Amino acid sequence: MGAVSELVERVDEQDQVLGVVERDEAIENHWLHRVATTVCRDPEGRILVHRRQEDVSRFPGQYNWLIGGAAEVGETYEEAAARELTEELGVQAPVRFVFKFLCGGVISPYWLGVHEAVVTEMIAPDSAEIAWYGWVTESELQEALRQWTFVPDGVDALRRYLARPSTWPGG
Repeated sequence: MGAVSELVERVDEQDQVLGVVERDEAIENHWLHRVATTVCRDPEGRILVHRRQEDVSRFPGQYNWLIGGAAEVGETYEEAAARELTEELGVQAPVRFVFKFLCGGVISPYWLGVHEAVVTEMIAPDSAEIAWYGWVTESELQEALRQWTFVPDGVDALRRYLARPSTWPGG
């Protein structure tokens, strides 16, 4: 018997719940579901960037500036973002919802909720997911985008994030 896929809520183009499905099934059938991510900043406003492990199923070895994953059944975007932060970085920090959009997705479309969190604790990344990490300024991140291979969906989200009026104190 194969591993049980995580359950997610299938949603429509208005982000209204249609039912509960397995995440793998949602991806395979291109059904919309919810993904929650967080932009992690340090107290100076730098952004956490990480490289995915080479043996992960999606986007191996690629860089990302978002931490996150699928929202579980009954979870809000904020709850999912906070849970993923703890699972992937070993930290607890208040997450603040910034925006969401219907992401076309390279593998399958989904609603992407983007949050911000100020991380003051020492992070302990999940080594099964994260091979390397570092803190960069927004201009260093823009430069890295030209030099490194980033997860494509994250690049789309970054354009939207940087284009909006900043609510970042001093940023």
